[in-house]
This record gives sequence, structure tokens and C-alpha cells, in this order.
Amino acid sequence: MAHTYLTDCRLPPEQIRRYNGRLIELFSLYLNLMPSAIDKEMINDLASTCQISRAEAFAQYLAAMAGLEAEGRDRSFFRYWLLPSIRELQARDYTSDAYFQSIKIPNATVGKWELKTESLRPFEAFVCNDFVVTKDGRMLPQIGFFEEEYPFPAVLENGCEWMTLQPNEMVTTTPAVKAAHGRVVTFGLGLGYFAYHAAEKPEVKCVTVVDISEDVIDLFKTHILPQFPHKEKIKLVKEDAFTFADTRLEGEFDFVFADIWHDAGDGKELYLRMKEYEKKYPDIHFTYWLEDTLRCYLDRSLWP
Repeated sequence: MAHTYLTDCRLPPEQIRRYNGRLIELFSLYLNLMPSAIDKEMINDLASTCQISRAEAFAQYLAAMAGLEAEGRDRSFFRYWLLPSIRELQARDYTSDAYFQSIKIPNATVGKWELKTESLRPFEAFVCNDFVVTKDGRMLPQIGFFEEEYPFPAVLENGCEWMTLQPNEMVTTTPAVKAAHGRVVTFGLGLGYFAYHAAEKPEVKCVTVVDISEDVIDLFKTHILPQFPHKEKIKLVKEDAFTFADTRLEGEFDFVFADIWHDAGDGKELYLRMKEYEKKYPDIHFTYWLEDTLRCYLDRSLWP
């Protein structure tokens, strides 16, 4: 798969942009409507028969379901867009995470918010990282699957997932964790994954977590925070993120991590609004969840 990812596809820019939009649409439909339509038996049979990887077998089935001719008229789209976007992952690479190992999430509900354990089925497709943009302008979503079932903790609002410990949330939070230092504030609580890892760092003095929902804070304070090794570093504040940023950042914090959007689709305006504070507070290091993907959504040169 590596050469299909790195090699210039040598197509006109307007066709590259059309294929970018086409790929996003294909994955959106599959992930939202039938993420488990391709199963273990299908994948293993095709991979064995054709002597190809299971990731390529997955891509072949997805192409067929979408009516694409992978070796015909749609060969370029399949080879340079669809195929390099799909990968088989190992669950142990994520379940070995320190938060995953040490924090036990009960089934609990406060108001419209709920803690619970959910799971990905074997070979169920999921987003596993930010978009990748190649040198020739291809915009590639990162889609993964596991061979085995993958249980994960989740916090839901009115039955809708707000944060989970699926690979995407973990991988896309890691850059902020690595950069965190000094007096840290994070906008958005979720399961406290960022706060946990930031507090573990010796160079982080304290972590202030700002969330607008008292129920989310109560769930976290009751069921999750007591399990933190460095809970003494954590301070919880119920407030709107922008109200806090307007009045409390100057002179009090060295590092900001903003994670107040559900996904890149609803995050664009919030991201741009939060970016304005970088001008007001140039001495504070700002980071943003899903920033690479958000930039892709905002970059009209990538879209048809």
C-alpha cells in the first residue's frame, strides 16, 4: 500500500478535487449506514484467494458495493484514493494505553448524560486518524478496522456519542498531550482522556478543565476522577469556554487545548472563533482537537 500513498497520481488538479469529494461521500455513506456490511468471512476468503492483504480485500469489497470498477474505469480512484485510506489495525496498540488500562468506566447516568461501554464489531470500519493530504493534493480519510471486537468507554448525550476511546479520539489527542506544559487549561471534558495524560507529565503543573455541563462534571468527578493517579493536579470549572477565555486566560495559563466540538463537521466555526484568542494571548500555546482535519474542511482548494 505504501507506493499507492506516496506516488504522485499525475491527474489534473480539478480531477483530484472531484475525487477528494467523491471519497469523502463514499466513506460518509458507508460509515453512517452500514459500517459492518463487510465481515470477517468475506475479507478472509478474498484475501486468501487473491493473495492480497485484508486491507486491500476490504477496499475491493467497498469498491464493489459502491459500483466501482477497481481495475477498469475507476482504477485511478481505487488505487490512489480508496486503497491508501484503509488499514487493518491492532487493538492492543490502543487498549495498552495507560488510561485504558487504569480507568474503569461504570454504567452511570446523570440527567441527559450517560457513561457506558460500547464496542466495535470485528471488521467494523471506523475513522482512525486525521485526514492526510498528499503533496499532489489528495485528501485521504484514515479508515481502520480490527480483526477482533473492541470494547471502549463512551460518554453520551441523549444517546449520542460525545466522546469515546475509539482510536481516532486517542490518536488525535496525542499531539496536544505531548505538547502540554506548565499551567494547562482544556476546554471540553468528555472522559477526561487529555486531562489524565497531561496530569501524568512532570512538566505540567496543573490542569484546569472547563466544561459547560454540570452533569458531565458530576459524572466525571464521581466515577472517573477518583481513579486518576494525579487527581490533585485537576481543577474542574463549570463555564462556557469562550466566557472563560475572555476573562481567565491572561497571566494564568501557559497552554490551551480546545476540544469543544463533536467532530470536524460542527467544529469549523468554533475552531475559527477560538483561534482568535491566539492573537490576544501570544504567550500562550494553543492546540486544537482534529486541527489537521478542520484545516482540510476549511481549505477550499482541496474540494470540488
